[in-house]
Amino acid sequence: MVREGLLKKSFGVLFIRGLGVILLFLFSLFLTNYYSAEQVGQYDFVRATIMILSGASLIGTNQSLIYYSGFLNSKKSLNSIKNIYFKMIKMTTGICIVFVLGYLIIPEGLINEIFDKKNAHSLILKAVVALFFYTTTMLNVDALRALNQTIHSELYRNIFRYTPIFILSIVLFFTQNQEWLIEAFLAGFILLSLTTTIKVLTLFKRLNLSNQISYRFSYNQIFSRSYPMALSAIAYFIMQSVDIIILTVYEGFDNVAYYSIAVKLATVTALALMSVNIVIAPKIAEIYNTNDFNRLNKLIKDSARIIFIISLPVLLILFIFSGPALSLFGEGYVFAKQALWFLLAGQFFSALCGPGATYLNMTGKQKTLNNILISGLIVNVVLNLVLIPVYGIEGAATATLISMVFWNSLIVAVIYRADRIKIFIS
Repeated sequence: MVREGLLKKSFGVLFIRGLGVILLFLFSLFLTNYYSAEQVGQYDFVRATIMILSGASLIGTNQSLIYYSGFLNSKKSLNSIKNIYFKMIKMTTGICIVFVLGYLIIPEGLINEIFDKKNAHSLILKAVVALFFYTTTMLNVDALRALNQTIHSELYRNIFRYTPIFILSIVLFFTQNQEWLIEAFLAGFILLSLTTTIKVLTLFKRLNLSNQISYRFSYNQIFSRSYPMALSAIAYFIMQSVDIIILTVYEGFDNVAYYSIAVKLATVTALALMSVNIVIAPKIAEIYNTNDFNRLNKLIKDSARIIFIISLPVLLILFIFSGPALSLFGEGYVFAKQALWFLLAGQFFSALCGPGATYLNMTGKQKTLNNILISGLIVNVVLNLVLIPVYGIEGAATATLISMVFWNSLIVAVIYRADRIKIFIS
């Protein structure tokens, strides 16, 4: 029964994420066909900037909120999540204000000179000003997940997140106002922050758990729980992009483009892992805090099998039809066929190892995860620096494969040693 519920929820999340990928693909096709390359480039620059800044402004609060929901559920005190949420809002708002004030001090000419773009300062300023709305949206999306509204959370994360900018970009095109694309993108998050906040506050009112024992956590306790998760997320983000940065130094932009497409195709196979992680994260925290390791072991075992069963067909299809899949993007992209094989091998090993990173985050071992991912990052960077100059994109893919095997193996070993939990498929 538990497995059926887990499978149903995981497929629901996977379906929504798949729709999100399709929506993003259609939006990207529309932009590249009806907007100038310069406008699309500016949009991507602002989008990347606000995503990086939000990693710092969120300071891991969105992930730790999931942990707290599981912990409080185990203590029959979910009503306490409201107090934690409002403290997190104050913390993230304060950081966003610091970003705005700090950026205003930096001379405009210096920013434009660093990026060698006359409007770089104004583009970043727009991202900084809108950072509060983006950060609030992302925190609210995970607050919905913490309140057991997983489907609504995924709808906002994967569908509603792109819907406003898609609609507005079409309106701007037909009214000949394409120069407002960035403002439309950022305005979408003003709308999303408002609607998600209303949704979260409405759910808090519906909790009606006044008879429960109340737990209170200080700002320092929340920060101590959150910041290691932020560091882990940043380490993982860098690990995903450092190969492309180093490739740019040694290879032409055409090879970088070929490799980037291979990375995106390989990452599609991780949708199953991400979908299951989203469903089980609060459950892991809840069960772990009741010390019911038999039940926890069963949850992990079922999760690992579901991840593998869903991932394997996609991995096989991409491996067998890697050439035709790459050729859809252009004949030259078939050059990345071998690199794609290496990347798929890394994703295959990751699928075998199960939801290890989520387990560590949800069981109070986020500092351990942080250390493992930083170690993996160091291995990844060193291997990229050694292999890329000699083997090009195949070297980058090999570095990714080896580092994924390295840090996933460490996670599996650490979890088994600490809790005797077999996080891998068995």
